[in-house]
Amino acid sequence: MNQHRALSEDTVAGRLARFAASAAPPPAAEAVSRRLLLDVCGLAFAARHEPYTSAALASAAGTGPCTAIGHAQGLNLYDAALVNGTAAHGEDYDDTFEGGPVHAGVVVVPAALAIAEHRGLDGTAVMRAIAIGAELMSRLSLVAPQAIHKAGFHPTAVIGAMAAAVAAGAAIGLDRARLAHALGIAGSLASGIIEYLADGSWTKRLHPGAAAQAGLRAALLAEGGFKGPASVFEGDHGFFRAFAPSKTANFAPLLEGLGDEWIMPTIAFKPYACGTMTQPFIDCAIALAGQGVRAEEIVSLVCKVGEGTVHRLWEPLAAKQAVPNGYAAKFSTPFCMAVGFLDGAAGLVQFTDAQTARADVRALAAKISYVIDPADEYPSNFTGHLRATLTDGSVREIRQPHMRGGAREPLSDAELLAKFNANIAYGGGDAAAAEALHAAIDTLAAGGKVALGESA
Repeated sequence: MNQHRALSEDTVAGRLARFAASAAPPPAAEAVSRRLLLDVCGLAFAARHEPYTSAALASAAGTGPCTAIGHAQGLNLYDAALVNGTAAHGEDYDDTFEGGPVHAGVVVVPAALAIAEHRGLDGTAVMRAIAIGAELMSRLSLVAPQAIHKAGFHPTAVIGAMAAAVAAGAAIGLDRARLAHALGIAGSLASGIIEYLADGSWTKRLHPGAAAQAGLRAALLAEGGFKGPASVFEGDHGFFRAFAPSKTANFAPLLEGLGDEWIMPTIAFKPYACGTMTQPFIDCAIALAGQGVRAEEIVSLVCKVGEGTVHRLWEPLAAKQAVPNGYAAKFSTPFCMAVGFLDGAAGLVQFTDAQTARADVRALAAKISYVIDPADEYPSNFTGHLRATLTDGSVREIRQPHMRGGAREPLSDAELLAKFNANIAYGGGDAAAAEALHAAIDTLAAGGKVALGESA
């Protein structure tokens, strides 16, 4: 018998729906939503000519009123969300919520933009949707920290579908019942495994776009009357039982203070174009080079690390020391540290396939290893450390106590704008293109017209 359990606001989905239906983002959330919009649009433009973006664009089913950032071709809402989410996450240079970690902006911004252009909504609806979606995505990542990765899934992919459903539903004004059903539906559309780690293939890049697309579908199905399980989160066969089975879900970080204490304003913006947890280690490597140490003087670099980062960023160690391509390099702490030390930077140009073949980078990366530090604060805080033994027998030790770009040391508005302008240039845009897109973003963020396609 096909029975449907009546909606209860006492379920987790019901409580999240109540929040999404009535939430009024505070100024700090509005400010970070604007930063997310700027950063995501710049990143999508930067990757507009990359082969994975071209492939995503080629998969589009037809034309429509929605914008693929940096392209003149209009798409339907599902295809636009897929292309923008894939492009914006493609170079792993996007925002991160450190407690998760999850990448909220590259999911909820594409979803909010697509539904707004599809329905003719204004910037006010977009900005509110971004804030609500990012808040729920950040909080959901705290329910079973590290367990989703441990199960072989990408938290941004699976949690992102839930956040995009709420963001899209909030934008179109779904009531509490339909918002809860949207979450129930999204639980069955969520997906995304992390086997890309084996060979640096492209599926991780796809995950935010696919999550945005799934959330949009869930919201519109719910709007049409389709029903999802009320116990999608806490049920015996629910979301966290499926995607995070090694831990008992703790819903307190999700629900306590929801609507009163916003946590998405702590979202971090990356200074380097690679995996989030590698970033403090790059700072350590650059600091070591700044002390006048030369690569040929280094006998070994040993890093203290959090155990939860090892399987993605350090192992198998020999493979991480000699990565096969530029994308795999982004998830290799030895490579990231080596290229940062040698170039004094870890931007988009440091992660091309050609960079991974450099003899100097490979030689230094081969000297970099790790030990697990039981006292490491990951995932609540991303820290860096190195202990360098030099040919003269001396030892240098450097620590980075937090991630630059995060809540403890945020990027300034000027730094974020410089990153945006550099991303436009990397994508082949000139100063006029950067100015036009920036002006369109400002208009949208102020509550005006959604017209990002006019800057393509």
